[in-house]
Amino acid sequence: MIRRTPKPKIYLIFLAFSMMAFSSCISYSFTGASIPPEAKTIRIDYFENHADFVNPTLSETLTTAIRDRFTSQTSLVLVRQNGDLQISGTITDYKSTPQAITGNETAALNRLSITVKVTFVNLIEPDKDYETSFTRYEEYDSNYDLAEVQDALIESINEMIVDDIFNKAVVNW
Repeated sequence: MIRRTPKPKIYLIFLAFSMMAFSSCISYSFTGASIPPEAKTIRIDYFENHADFVNPTLSETLTTAIRDRFTSQTSLVLVRQNGDLQISGTITDYKSTPQAITGNETAALNRLSITVKVTFVNLIEPDKDYETSFTRYEEYDSNYDLAEVQDALIESINEMIVDDIFNKAVVNW
């Protein structure tokens, strides 16, 4: 009795065609982004700093981080105008406040907070549009001056704010 084994080529071809058919229906990535297949472009405006206290590098670093996230974790192409998806916003608050007061009425911890007002427009699915503010913070030991630690704090806070913007815009969890 001769036993025949299936030919792997046929199964691989079938698998490849099945995957192509499925992927043409839904635009989904391993980052959780769920973007309509018709959306090809995104416009991300420069985030101006309108906070009372202005950090000179914050606008540039935040804008760059948002652009990097959308271009690296989606198939969207960044354009200067008329994107299928559009993000704009302003930095509305940047402040350091004392948090943990010790017995001698000095702060043991300080908190750097950043608030960003964001407008998201989805021309393909307008029901996904939003306008909201995101506030994130990091605490730091009061033995340090803000100037000594602010670059690291800003990097961490920016990452959290970018996560919030990305998740609210294109992750439907």
